[in-house]
Amino acid sequence: MQTGEEKLLTSDWGALSPHMIASFWEVDRDGNKKKGANTVVKAAVADEATLDLTLNWQSPFEQAGPETKAPTLFAMMQSGLASQMYDSLGFDQGESSSSKATRLLQQFEGRTGITQLNSVQVFNGMPPAKIPMTLLFRAWRDPVTEVEEPFNQLMEWALPIELAKDSTLLTNAIEAIRGSKDWIEAVLPSKAPTLLALHFKGRTFAPMVIESISQPLTSPTDKNGNFVELTVPITLATLAAIDRKYWQSIQQRK
Repeated sequence: MQTGEEKLLTSDWGALSPHMIASFWEVDRDGNKKKGANTVVKAAVADEATLDLTLNWQSPFEQAGPETKAPTLFAMMQSGLASQMYDSLGFDQGESSSSKATRLLQQFEGRTGITQLNSVQVFNGMPPAKIPMTLLFRAWRDPVTEVEEPFNQLMEWALPIELAKDSTLLTNAIEAIRGSKDWIEAVLPSKAPTLLALHFKGRTFAPMVIESISQPLTSPTDKNGNFVELTVPITLATLAAIDRKYWQSIQQRK
């Protein structure tokens, strides 16, 4: 389906709320629509879509206590097992120095080396945010334009644009020296997958990458083998870890 200069690949969703439909298009590293890219894929979100953020907070000073130097010994002292073992060996006789040692060991029982200082957490980074979701493509009139073409376009965006054939760094370097190939192409001969934007419920996430996508091959087809319905699990991730500014830009709904 064409809308002006925009090529729209989607199923016919009738009166379905636009907030239930996800849109995808190509973008550059800044999240702006890629020049010359006029294709938009739309699909209904058939299952719960979740924005997953993992924030790595760690306590690097936890290992600074005496327990890390002699973990078994201090565990026995803190639990009271050290004094019990000392007594069971028959060393506690009268008010000897052995009895004083027993009382000393008993003082460690119930104590810990954890303090507010060595338990302080520090921010140790975060991975990119991820959005797992399940997309639905289904046909009312034409399986090719409503299911096959939208899914194929999404799969093409997920795959590398081009993988070099029979290419090694040594052979590429020789060709670069001869002048038949430039050094960039020699060192990195293949082309990575496309960066995408995801627009869903008025929020635009960009740039994104497709980390995983599945095609259920047992889905129903027509007499020509074209899928009439596809339920597609997909996981998208931000290109890099996000910050507060990125989050604020997402909330500027369009």
